[in-house]
Amino acid sequence: MASFWHAIKSLVRQPDSQLVYFNNSNFKILPSDQQIEEEAYDNITKGRYYPVQIGDVIKERYQVLGKLGYGLGSTVWLANELRRNHVVLKVFTNDLQNREEINVNNHLMNVQSKHPGREHIRVALDAFSMQGPNGEHHCLVYEPMLESAQELLRRNPSGIGDKSILQKFVEAEKKSPSARKDVRGYTVYASRAFDSPSGRSIGTPLLSDFGSAVSGDVEHDEDVQPNVYRAPEVCLDAPWSYSIDIWNVGCMIWDLFEGKHLFYGSDPKEAKYMTRAHLADMIALMGPPPPELLKVGKRTAEFFDKD
Repeated sequence: MASFWHAIKSLVRQPDSQLVYFNNSNFKILPSDQQIEEEAYDNITKGRYYPVQIGDVIKERYQVLGKLGYGLGSTVWLANELRRNHVVLKVFTNDLQNREEINVNNHLMNVQSKHPGREHIRVALDAFSMQGPNGEHHCLVYEPMLESAQELLRRNPSGIGDKSILQKFVEAEKKSPSARKDVRGYTVYASRAFDSPSGRSIGTPLLSDFGSAVSGDVEHDEDVQPNVYRAPEVCLDAPWSYSIDIWNVGCMIWDLFEGKHLFYGSDPKEAKYMTRAHLADMIALMGPPPPELLKVGKRTAEFFDKD
């Protein structure tokens, strides 16, 4: 079925003078017992990932040049917008579990704002859907960036100032094709990283990945944020809105300058993260929470007495 699907796709590819031709015979085949990347999820066996192949032309417009990363709900690829620039394709699984990220992106694309922070928000350049062998897949197109948030302390996620690293990426893929393996007709590629940019040619820092974003115009009480960044409202299960983003900004600025977290919430008795330990860390540094916050926290009685 997979070979038939790729044969069909090859029929709709359009020749173009800007196409990059890859050597698809000189690559390392990984052993079947070596689990890599999205293979760790059962989305492959369930047919949820779109079967992207390096060299493919998608929507007669974007040629896939190499794999940048993966996640539970998507794979990410460097591509060449034919006749124009390098872009990044984020191809979602067909189960629509990341529909909220697409909705948020559509909202951001339609917001007309002159706020100075606008230029620091990564908004998609294009959005489209395409039919895969097992259903419909949505795709967002972005400008290429450097590190993800996981590498925040090592080097800020930002735009790419030194554009030569994009061509170096392509040349490396042509010269030494990415290792890969076949899993039930789906090709799993090993991701390839960008080289470090030269000198100080790192672009503008950007906020990205809005899969967990929600509207701040309504009141929320969901349990959100990574443990070390949880705001007091979240720890106490109190209503929250934009204020928890401001809390996150403060914590991350500390991380950037100090190279460590401001709060860890590590409970010495349990030897793991505990909300009570996190609140104790906050109180030790800043004093007790405001009474008005304690009044609305559903978990306040767990950690504070009436006095």
